Amino acid sequence: MDSFLRIAAGLVMIAVGMGLARIFRGSQDADRMMAVQLLGTGGIAVLMLLAGSKTGAAAIDVAVTLALLAAFATVAFVKSSQTRGGKEPEE
Repeated sequence: MDSFLRIAAGLVMIAVGMGLARIFRGSQDADRMMAVQLLGTGGIAVLMLLAGSKTGAAAIDVAVTLALLAAFATVAFVKSSQTRGGKEPEE
C-alpha cells in the first residue's frame, strides 16, 4: 500500500508539472490563476498521499495550511480583478 500511495503522488506531481507549463503560457490572468489553483490542489493531494504512506501528521497540517492559503489567494485575485476592470466591488 505504501508504494501505491507513492506512485499516485508521483502521477499527481506529473499533472502538476503540466499545469506549471500553463502558468507560463497562459494568455489571460484567469488562465494563470486557474493553473495556480491546480498547483495548490495538486500540492495538497501529494502531501496527503505522502502523509498516508507514512505516519506524518505534520504533512497533513501543511496540506491544510496550503488549502487555506489557496482560498485566500483566490479571493485576493477576484478582488483585484474587479478593481482593475473598473467595477467597484460589491459589499
